[in-house]
Amino acid sequence: MAGETTAYLMLDVAGTVCALPREAVAEVLPLPELQAAPASGGWLAGFVNLGGRPVPVLDLAPILGLREAGAGAGLYAHLILARDRSLAWLVDRVADLALVPASAQRPADPAASLNGCVAAGLALSDRLVPALDPERLLTEAEQARVESLARAAASRLSALPDPTTA
Repeated sequence: MAGETTAYLMLDVAGTVCALPREAVAEVLPLPELQAAPASGGWLAGFVNLGGRPVPVLDLAPILGLREAGAGAGLYAHLILARDRSLAWLVDRVADLALVPASAQRPADPAASLNGCVAAGLALSDRLVPALDPERLLTEAEQARVESLARAAASRLSALPDPTTA
């Protein structure tokens, strides 16, 4: 329909404006202290403890090739918790929420980005903003490794005594 709009979070990722569908997001959090990941490195920034469950934090800048891994985000960094709460994305800032009409959404060629992670271009004002597909930000192999590390972190955490019951 011509009148349909889609809500997108507008993100600053290493100085580049990107968009993420609002429907893919549970909440936006200020950047807390992260726990180091077992065998961490690359774009896995660490884990955030949410209710006693370690949630992997993925730094979007190195995933998208916009900044070297480990360079870190700035003072105003945010975590974007995925709708299913299985992971969080680290960005330099969540700048805005935009309602984008269907007429301003241009489908992207899946072969034009790694794993087809750019799903569309959003024609906003005088620029074309890449809209990311959260399901395609990681390859299947990368997703499997992150899930394995999350299970290892949960296992380590569960091996410790609960200080609230002591």
